[in-house]
Amino acid sequence: MDIGLVLQTDPPARLLVDRMVRAERAGFSHGWTFDSCVLWQEPFVIYSRILAETTTLTVGPMVTNPSTRTWEVTASLFATLNDMYGNRTVCGIGRGDSAMRVAGRRPATLARLSEAMHAIKELAEGRTVEVDGTEMHLPWVREGALPVWMGAYGPKALALTGRQADGFILQLADPYLTEYMIKAVRAAAAEAGRDPDTVTICVAAPAYVTADDSPAALAHAREQCRWFGGMVGNHVADLVTHYGEHSSLVPEALTAYIKDRQGYDYSHHGRAGNPDTAFVPDEIVDRFCLIGPPAAHRDRLEHLRSLGVDQFAVYAMHDAVEATIDAYGNDVIPRLRQEARPGEG
Repeated sequence: MDIGLVLQTDPPARLLVDRMVRAERAGFSHGWTFDSCVLWQEPFVIYSRILAETTTLTVGPMVTNPSTRTWEVTASLFATLNDMYGNRTVCGIGRGDSAMRVAGRRPATLARLSEAMHAIKELAEGRTVEVDGTEMHLPWVREGALPVWMGAYGPKALALTGRQADGFILQLADPYLTEYMIKAVRAAAAEAGRDPDTVTICVAAPAYVTADDSPAALAHAREQCRWFGGMVGNHVADLVTHYGEHSSLVPEALTAYIKDRQGYDYSHHGRAGNPDTAFVPDEIVDRFCLIGPPAAHRDRLEHLRSLGVDQFAVYAMHDAVEATIDAYGNDVIPRLRQEARPGEG
């Protein structure tokens, strides 16, 4: 299982670059960032610096969207980075949440997202594609490769992921929901005539490593990660609006916890202490996130790997970013690699 690191592009950018360099040295395979240009700094500028100071790290947004930039611009950004640093990018993409709503716009439809994923991939890999009625081609692209991974929760989005995307990004680490959604993606892939095993599965969630499992340590970790339930709740609220509160198409294990949700202020988006996430109970924090001593993280990751997860991406928006990177480098990643070798346990 690969381990990625997800950060927000808060200034100073130098600190983010240093943390990504630290993560590569610790054994992380991917460096991800949010992509909401009003709330944070422009990520593609920072990716260039990260790639220049690392040798193996793959970088990309978790996630971009079809509307902030035109598709040829997005494709050119990825293709330029790949040409400079050797195909070390991945395009995480979704309908758009914070990036669109902060700018007063609606998230894209799934149909529009599907068209965008196709166009961005084709252009970034050097092929000709029609964009909004105009044929386009990036003639300077040579041997470009851009995997496109889609973020999804709802049944229609999961089906689109399975039909089209190279990878699936699930932003929560609850084993039951992970298994449920992986099955939906793989079933859609098989129905579309694809090999389901070729769809890379990435689970992304906060991870907070504690020194022990004392009540005080776990309580602090939960408070540092509670914001995540609020962020996921934005997507869940959309699902409830679209499918209904008790729809058989969306598992109640995902939707039940938002009944006391009162709204959301994006100025606190993805930050510890977000006042709009008080409705998120401890049970959801424990289910959706990884908290506790290193052994607890290893146990959950082994469970996720047994369900078919290829990468776990660590959201590190809390008060222990470097400590979490180091703990994973010292106590989690080496053990995961060792246990994955045949004949060793």
